[in-house]
Amino acid sequence: MADSAIVTGGSRGIGRAIVMRLRAEGYHVTTCGRGPRPEDLPEDVLWVTADVSRTADATALLGAANARFGQVSVLVNNAGVQVEKTVADSDDADWDLVMNVNCKGVFNMCRAVLPQMTRDGGNIVNIGSISGMVADPSMALYNASKAFVHGLTRSIAVDHGPNVRCNAIRPGWIMTEMATDGFALANDPEKAMADALARHPVGRFGKPEDIANMVAWLASDQSAYVTGECFTVDGGMTAASPLNPGLF
Repeated sequence: MADSAIVTGGSRGIGRAIVMRLRAEGYHVTTCGRGPRPEDLPEDVLWVTADVSRTADATALLGAANARFGQVSVLVNNAGVQVEKTVADSDDADWDLVMNVNCKGVFNMCRAVLPQMTRDGGNIVNIGSISGMVADPSMALYNASKAFVHGLTRSIAVDHGPNVRCNAIRPGWIMTEMATDGFALANDPEKAMADALARHPVGRFGKPEDIANMVAWLASDQSAYVTGECFTVDGGMTAASPLNPGLF
């Protein structure tokens, strides 16, 4: 029987690319979102309408996947939201939205799946962000939430090995709707995008498939000696000095 995987937030963007890649690798995949099932989602992918920031929804999502496909062996925490504000401009509703989904949602899913993974083995991949290392302007809560994801990743790896491996991926500029929203904050979005592109040694922005490829490797036995790590996948953007004249 094929392995079972959960990918949260698989309706579009990076999450959908991960769903499709794991499916191609032979996994039975369950995914979720807060809305109805996307019409273009393959029929063999189990969709559960769920808000992972709610403990009961996270538990129900795991139960549905276990019941349909057998015990989940891979969890990918991808669901996330962003609010484009500074600390001073953020209100309680902004805090609740970002921290509930990006932090509590990851925590809820990990807490739900860890008892069975600790006993029988499993693999967790959390989607963090370069924004958890270097702060994007006017993204204070999002930046902080992704730093939480990186820290939680290390704690799970340390506390729940050897049967559980837990790693994180820190995507850079991956061209999704969230990235477009980020560029839209600039006074001149077109110039901001051109400037950002010039900072990428690989000469392009990322694609959702770039992150899905990394997930597939971390979920496989090829990475069996890797745990507690946060992998930056950003086309070299954060490796380069902003003073490097070759990038302008």
